[in-house]
Amino acid sequence: MAVTGKDNKTSGTLPAYEQPSNAMIDQDHLDFEDTVNYGSFYTPDDIVDIVYDLLEKNVPDFGKYIIIDSSCGYGSFLRKPGSIGADIDEAAVRIARKRRPDCRFIHHNSLSGINRSHYDLDDEKIILVGNPPYNDTTSLVRKKMKRDSFAVAPALRKRDVGISFLLSYARLAADYICVLHPLSYLIKNANFRALNSFTCNYTLIDCIVIGSGYFSATSKMTQFPIVIALYKYEGLGMSYGHIMKYGFRTREGKIFTIGQYDWLGDYATKYPNRKHVSPDDTRALFWTMRDVNALKRSQTFMKEERYNSIRVTKEKFHYYCYADVFKDYIKHIPYYFGNCDIMLDHGKFNEIKDLFVAKSLDKYPFLRAGGDGIDNCSNVDGTIKNYFREFMGDHYVE
Repeated sequence: MAVTGKDNKTSGTLPAYEQPSNAMIDQDHLDFEDTVNYGSFYTPDDIVDIVYDLLEKNVPDFGKYIIIDSSCGYGSFLRKPGSIGADIDEAAVRIARKRRPDCRFIHHNSLSGINRSHYDLDDEKIILVGNPPYNDTTSLVRKKMKRDSFAVAPALRKRDVGISFLLSYARLAADYICVLHPLSYLIKNANFRALNSFTCNYTLIDCIVIGSGYFSATSKMTQFPIVIALYKYEGLGMSYGHIMKYGFRTREGKIFTIGQYDWLGDYATKYPNRKHVSPDDTRALFWTMRDVNALKRSQTFMKEERYNSIRVTKEKFHYYCYADVFKDYIKHIPYYFGNCDIMLDHGKFNEIKDLFVAKSLDKYPFLRAGGDGIDNCSNVDGTIKNYFREFMGDHYVE
């Protein structure tokens, strides 16, 4: 992501990374905490290549457009002479000017009162590119070090600054937008609704999905999917239904459609529900579920109630056993489903749900206190493994 750090972070003699260069270089003028808060994970050149491949493939007369990156960092996305870059970080802008002397740079906060006049533009044809910062302050990942780091115009303020950047692009009325952002902005309904002023004007026309592990200083073990997304300005925009039917293409050559799956959240509660379920109706207690990656990091069934417990009723118990067993198979689920709800084949699951219950009861004997122990379930592991193999099909990771 392009840097959005504090001003005057460096002074004195220019370090080596400030010397003119056209090669991609890592950001290293911010400490780790600022890197997290300002989203300063810079983009490898081969990923920038994909952005330009998408543009050249889909944009007629591509050469006639002005390229703008409103969170430009060191300017890696500004390959075309005459491009415009902006960033809140004065040190990053200074470095970018040395690396891209044929481009124009502006030191300002792109999320505060943004409009075309900031770039001395009128009605020119423009394309916005880049890898804007994203930082979901509600996420538990690195929660203790996250903070609000810069001013955001009220109309753009969202819990994730990356969504704010997408909203800011709509303010500039770009003809095309080709940027990197978490796939969760599109596939999670709450995020999609937060993008309303963007999605009502822009339509996703092409994309490539990659893993967050491409970026230095990000998690290699629990990758989340990032989409290199090309949007076109179209008056009617796009609906959530469009996203559910869209065939997302990964860099590894896979294609997946979110709408092809059933989702556990349609059948069972994923968040604490003590206001709605009494202790007398509670069959078991389960850890809060957010998405596949959250399940990977968390526990499942628990003995004692906590602030983040889900009270599981007897009628819904088999769904939580499914989630418990699904956690065992997450290593076979590709990274690009990491921010999805837990998927299932509801019809097939109902045929073998007793096997999932048996598996959880075997793992957690304290759950047997509720009764419904299941006997005579043969080949539990083999049947469950075959279920996941068949269900995931080409997406099953060996």
